[in-house]
Amino acid sequence: MKLPALPDRDNLIERQSEAWRPPIFRPNATSWDSLLASARRFLDLQASSIWRDLRALLVGCNGSVLDVGCGAQPYRSLLPKSVPYQGIDTADAAAHFGYEVPDTIYFTGDRWPIDSASRDLVLATETLEHVEHSDRFLAEARRVLKPDGCLVLTVPFAARWHYIPHDYWRFTPSGLRTLLTEAGFAVPTVYARGNEITVACYKGMALILMLALGQYRSLFLSIIGRFIGALLLPVLACLAVIGQISLSSRGGNDCLGYTVVAAASSLSKGPVP
Repeated sequence: MKLPALPDRDNLIERQSEAWRPPIFRPNATSWDSLLASARRFLDLQASSIWRDLRALLVGCNGSVLDVGCGAQPYRSLLPKSVPYQGIDTADAAAHFGYEVPDTIYFTGDRWPIDSASRDLVLATETLEHVEHSDRFLAEARRVLKPDGCLVLTVPFAARWHYIPHDYWRFTPSGLRTLLTEAGFAVPTVYARGNEITVACYKGMALILMLALGQYRSLFLSIIGRFIGALLLPVLACLAVIGQISLSSRGGNDCLGYTVVAAASSLSKGPVP
């Protein structure tokens, strides 16, 4: 049986790119890079919420760290300088996401080029949604961790479809628990990043930025969009302030995303600090 197509609707399976994409992160190599990153976090509530959580979680880290899907390694600076660090990413990172950092190990396939039971902490920020087989990814995280090691990952929830078509999943706390325990981790701790107010601010800011940057195929629409976006810049600043304040909440059922901490051993009684 063949059903008719819905009128005036696109078949998204055919979409291979997105009309508008935020600028990629930059490595924090200089003081200028750090300043730009701070300014970005004011306007990028997703990045700001992740930074807040990781700053609290990683401050006392004293073991070897593997940053998987590291991109530009934007959160490396939160680790103590004495901590052994290695970033790895897929060989397609440059083509699919625009990242190519000199001291990153790039690999192909599902198996990571890391020895088993060799790392104290695996970090994966906004990576799992870009992995087609999340179970294989988590199995690798479990493999490379020491028996008393720990996984820290962040995943988006209220986020648009991005890096099309290489964005596959959105996760809930219930789903994260199932995936992690099936991979051999202890029952994870899952923290919401933000609440309904944060999400509303985030969506409003994204719309204004899209207009202000004028990234449209039509020159006419770009000019109109930039003009409207410029008029709304004071609103953007207000939404940014309200959104930043809302990140201090305990989190809500509608949130920007989740920060997850899980111990490597399923016999452990909780996350490893």
